[in-house]
Amino acid sequence: MAGWENLPAIWKDGNAMGVFSGLLDLLFPPRCVFCRKILKADESGMCRKCSVSISRTQNGGAQSGEFFSVCVSPLYYEDNVREAILRFKFNDFTVYADVFGKLMAECIEENLKGSYDIITWVPLSRKRLKKRGYDQAMLLAMSAALKLDDVAVELLRKHTDVPAQSGVGSAEKRRANISGVYGVVDEELVRGKRILLIDDIITTGSTLSECSKTLKYSGAEEIVCCTLARTRE
Repeated sequence: MAGWENLPAIWKDGNAMGVFSGLLDLLFPPRCVFCRKILKADESGMCRKCSVSISRTQNGGAQSGEFFSVCVSPLYYEDNVREAILRFKFNDFTVYADVFGKLMAECIEENLKGSYDIITWVPLSRKRLKKRGYDQAMLLAMSAALKLDDVAVELLRKHTDVPAQSGVGSAEKRRANISGVYGVVDEELVRGKRILLIDDIITTGSTLSECSKTLKYSGAEEIVCCTLARTRE
C-alpha cells in the first residue's frame, strides 16, 4: 500500500472524511430506522412520514411498578417500531441507537426532568453479551444521556444467565425467572441516589422491578425508568 506521503492531496486534508462519507452514502444509502425507505437529503434517522405516523405514547405512557415510581416510554411496541427494535436488538443495527436515544431523551426531558441524579441501564449477562456482541440497553442509555448532556454509569451486573424474558410466559413466571440475578457494582454509587434506569422494552415490568429492588436494597432513594417502547395495556 502506498505511504501517506504518496496519497493524493485530497486524502491529506479535512475533505477525506467527507469523501468517505459520500462514498458510503452511494453504496449504502441511509434508510429510515422504522420503514427502511431511503432517506432524503433533509431527513436524518427517520423519514418525515414515520416521524408523524409511528406509534407514539401520550405523556410518555407513564406506568408504575412494584419497586420503581414511574416508567415512561416514547413509543408503543408494535408494527414498524417493533420491527426496528428487533433489528437493533438482534441483527447488529447498533447505529439505530442514535435515533432511539434521541426519542428517549426527549421523553425523559418532558416527563422526568429533575427527578433523577444518575443514569444507568438494565445489563445483559456476560454469556448473552458475548453471544450478541453488544448490550442494547447500554447503547440506549449512553445515547440518551449524551443528548441530555449527561453520562450513563454502570451500576448493575447480571451475574446469572437465565432464559430470555420474552419466552418465559406469564408475569409470575417472569418475576421468578429473574429473581436474584442482578447485583450492584458499587453501593457507594447507589446509596442515597435517585436513579434513572434505562431499558429497551417494558411489558410486565418484571425486569425493571427486579433491577429496582436490587438498587433499593443497596440504598437507592428512588428509581424512575425509561424504556424505548412499551406494550399497550
